[in-house]
Amino acid sequence: HNRKVRKRMSATITPRPVQKLIEEFGRLPGIGPKTASRLTFHMLRSPREQAIALAEAILDVKDRVTLCSVCFNTTEADPCGICASHDRDREQICVVQEPLDILALDRTGEYKGLYHVLRGAISPLDGIGPDKLRIKELLARVENRRGDAPVGEVILAMNNDIPGNATAMYLWRELARTGVRVTRLASGLPVGGDLEYADEVTLGRALSGRREL
Repeated sequence: HNRKVRKRMSATITPRPVQKLIEEFGRLPGIGPKTASRLTFHMLRSPREQAIALAEAILDVKDRVTLCSVCFNTTEADPCGICASHDRDREQICVVQEPLDILALDRTGEYKGLYHVLRGAISPLDGIGPDKLRIKELLARVENRRGDAPVGEVILAMNNDIPGNATAMYLWRELARTGVRVTRLASGLPVGGDLEYADEVTLGRALSGRREL
C-alpha cells in the first residue's frame, strides 16, 4: 500500500512527459530506474538540437537498417559489407549469437572470414528452440555455396554459458553430417560471460587457439 502511495505521489510531483521518458529509458536493457532518471534530466538540460538529433538517429536506424539476407547481420545494404567483400576468406564461417559479437571479433584482427548470426541461442526455459534461430540458413550456406568457394571450416563462437554451450552442441551435431570441419573458440573466455564484453587480446587468443569439436 505504501509503495502504491509513493508511486502516485511521484507521478504527481513529476510532469507526465518527464515520467514517460523515464519509463521509456527504463525499458532499455541494462538501464535501471536511477540511470533512466539521470538520462531523462540530462536530456532536459541539453539543447533542443541534441534531443532532435537523438530522435532522428533512432528513427533512422528503424527506417534504414535491415538484416543481411546472407548472414543476418544488421546492415544498410543487402548483402552486408562483409558478405560482399572479396577480401574476406570465403572458406570460413564464424557463427555468433548476435551482431555485437561480430564487432567484438573483428576488432581482434585475427579473423578474416565470413560470419553467420543466429539471432539468439537455444534456451527452452525462454521458449527459444532451434527453429527460432537462423540455423537452417547456416546449414544451407554450408551445403550449397552456389558456385562460390566451398566452406572448409565453421567456427562456433557462442557465449560460454548454458544456452551458448547447448547451441554449440546442437550445431556440432547438425554440421557433423555435412563433413565440414567444426571448431570452437579456445578456453580463456570467462564462463557465463558474453562475447561482446571480452577484450581484444582474450578474443584473439581464443580465435587462434580454437579447437576441433
